[in-house]
Amino acid sequence: MKVCALIPARIGSTRLANKLLIDLEGKPVIRRTYEAALQTGLFDQVIVVTDSDEIESVIRSCGGEVIRSTRAYESGTDRIAAAAQDIEADIFINVQGDEPFVQHQPLAQLIALFQDAEVQVGSIRKPIYEKTLTDSPHIVKVVCDRYENALLFSRSPIPYARNPEASLTYYQHIGVYGFRKTALLLFPTLAQTTLEKVEQLEQLRFLENGIAIKMTTVSEMGIGIDVADDIERAIAYLKQQSGAGEL
Repeated sequence: MKVCALIPARIGSTRLANKLLIDLEGKPVIRRTYEAALQTGLFDQVIVVTDSDEIESVIRSCGGEVIRSTRAYESGTDRIAAAAQDIEADIFINVQGDEPFVQHQPLAQLIALFQDAEVQVGSIRKPIYEKTLTDSPHIVKVVCDRYENALLFSRSPIPYARNPEASLTYYQHIGVYGFRKTALLLFPTLAQTTLEKVEQLEQLRFLENGIAIKMTTVSEMGIGIDVADDIERAIAYLKQQSGAGEL
């Protein structure tokens, strides 16, 4: 399979202004994300898809490949679907621009899902062990059936623990997706759905149209950049890695 990583990178952000251009120990967030994806060695191509002159300049300055968005899009998936039309690949991996520490193993697990010819869309989840994260609307939760197909994504804690004695693990959805090309190109032809609009979660468009999302479970994914506190955590992590001689 030819596998292409597409990194949607719009300049706007509702919770953290210009977050993809924020400096993380000498490199902007988007450059660290691009380089991390490249360094996994999993992709035939890694391309940043952006609406921003600044982001394009950052990526081209390090020899990266960029596709410019020609208009505004409802979601990152709509943005990369437009870019994917003219790219020859079997599988497209949507690596969020605010994931500067993406790692080999989780992405390898995601790509491996497509060894099953029935899988059209895949994504990643990890266990949540802190109640503050379970309750946070910034952390998207997912519940799956016994075959690891997603049943529902929500910003609310799901499932609701009516029986406190029942064994329960909450799972955080990691916003990294894999698509067969046909499924990715189908997405923008589907109208926004009710749950998608209410939750502001684009993946619900697939579920509401009866398209399964196969999940793989990982123990760790790295630090995503969503709010200001994440920047502090990311810098502390980089300093720790630098001190250990790994940066």
